[in-house]
Amino acid sequence: MTYCKAMAAALAAVTGLVWGAQGVLAQESGSFSAIATYVRDFTAVEHADGTYFAGSMEGSVTTLASSGEPFAEGGHSLSTCVVYGKRSAAGVDLQTACNITNAAGDTLYLLAERRAGSVDAGGGGQGMLQLAGGTGGYAGLAGECAYETSYLANNQVVTTTECAWHRE
Repeated sequence: MTYCKAMAAALAAVTGLVWGAQGVLAQESGSFSAIATYVRDFTAVEHADGTYFAGSMEGSVTTLASSGEPFAEGGHSLSTCVVYGKRSAAGVDLQTACNITNAAGDTLYLLAERRAGSVDAGGGGQGMLQLAGGTGGYAGLAGECAYETSYLANNQVVTTTECAWHRE
């Protein structure tokens, strides 16, 4: 009987080591999908070569699916973004920097660029965003992800993304 208990304890220890190692590995890379909703406040000026616009977006981000930490499936975060861009006959050239802060106070830094679509209600487009590190659980995070944005009436914006990430 003692032998059986010893074997069971050894098996439990090995299983714990394997699962613990997978947890550590899972934190070095992963994937997630998310949806963000924002209210935007842009100012635009007509210029000789197009329309320049800048402003802010405030909203929330919800993680829809995740391979694990630091992105908790079903987790909600607050997001603040600064947007700068130009609309001309050649299209749109848009750059956005966002800070996304989770409930624990950790902040993820994002940089987004889009060269297609519009910023008008009913418009939007696809672009690429970069994970640019952050604080706490987001420290050292990197990755490049496709995203799609839709502009709705009343200055509402919805963005979706599927992203793969790794630690540098």
